[in-house]
Amino acid sequence: MDVFGSSGVRGVVNQGMDPGFATQVAQAAGTVWDAERVAIARDTRLSGEMLADAVAAGLASVGCDVERLGVVPTPAAQAHAEREEMPAVLVTASHNPPEFNGLKLVAADGGGLTVETLEAVERTLIEESFEPVSWEGIGASRSTDDAAERYVDAVVGAVDRERIAAADLTVAIDPGNGAGCATSPAIFRELGCQVVTVNAQADGCFPGRAPEPVPEELGDLSRLVRAADADLGIAHDGDADRAVFVDERGNPVDADASLAALASAELGPDDVMVSAVNVSQRVVDAVESAGASLELTPIGATFLASRVRTLRAEGNSVPIAGEGNGGVFFPPYRLARDGAYGAARFLELVSERPASEIVAPYDDYQFVQANLEYDTEADRDRMLEAATTWAEAQDGRADTTDGYRVDYGDAWVLVRESGTEPLVRAYAEARQRDRAESLLGDVVAVLESA
Repeated sequence: MDVFGSSGVRGVVNQGMDPGFATQVAQAAGTVWDAERVAIARDTRLSGEMLADAVAAGLASVGCDVERLGVVPTPAAQAHAEREEMPAVLVTASHNPPEFNGLKLVAADGGGLTVETLEAVERTLIEESFEPVSWEGIGASRSTDDAAERYVDAVVGAVDRERIAAADLTVAIDPGNGAGCATSPAIFRELGCQVVTVNAQADGCFPGRAPEPVPEELGDLSRLVRAADADLGIAHDGDADRAVFVDERGNPVDADASLAALASAELGPDDVMVSAVNVSQRVVDAVESAGASLELTPIGATFLASRVRTLRAEGNSVPIAGEGNGGVFFPPYRLARDGAYGAARFLELVSERPASEIVAPYDDYQFVQANLEYDTEADRDRMLEAATTWAEAQDGRADTTDGYRVDYGDAWVLVRESGTEPLVRAYAEARQRDRAESLLGDVVAVLESA
């Protein structure tokens, strides 16, 4: 896919990601869907309303009625799509900086579109083979104001509320000024927790921290956890389909470790877990200990969801899927990432023992990452060619599912092109940090020299 990356399409506002482009994407999606109604939601970005208006115009022009949900988390919009059996267009750039925005397409079952459907939308967009209707067939638009409230009720009803409430937990929440401000504090209060918050005022400039909840951005949350003597800190990305944690001591929890802990709690013999090619060895260990099997895909929610769909259609049990960035799927609940639901499931574990103890068995590996920017496609191609040459020369097992991964037995390295930003990403993991950093340094030097 040339237009849609691993999680939709994103770009700098009015530098490619502009109203004209948004209108055409909506026209293409509406033409392929041929749906009577389509929902539109957005996160808190300043450009969200402008682009949502453009999306609404594009959908109406091909005959789709539009339901405007306003600012809600991506999972709330997906829940609405599933409940009302309608596809949706989400105006969000997730974890990207505030100058970015994007478009994510959701199927009528609340999950991501299949790769095949996305490719059909992309072809329609590139060929401009839209199917506009005559004036009397133009779609109507109306606002729906209960999507957030109904999502809160759905999450609370889908987890073990009695177990969580009985533990008398204090939870610190950092929605990062994003769409989770509208729902996550309410969810955890409804679950019987005492809730304290930081960065919980919706603001598309993201003044509290960057939208991506990486450890270096969680200082405010860590301090709040310590000050409030909280049992868990929860941080979301801009559209709240991801959640990462801070333990009861105020220390950020490695997202691979929390994924491994959730997998360990969820998996049984003969189950299958789906993850991406940058999967941590911590997760591999958890899957093996459960007697389950692991399926790897290219990086990105679209690819994970598509593989889960295929496996379940073949009769496999897939209770959990996800990546080490806080984006976790619980397919029996919904085939979509849901930050609040995933956090509530982790809180079920915290109701029994401290977060630091839950993830302690998965702290044996060190993960490092580097992002290399490029200005032109030629620069990108040179870096990827260098990565190919480097991978072929390594004394390890190579995997080309998505980029170039080399497993050394005690460590692994991966080089791949980002699906959402003009970056080539390099990752390394090993039991010792100096080993991981050495491997990463070697490959980064090769890429930079190219």
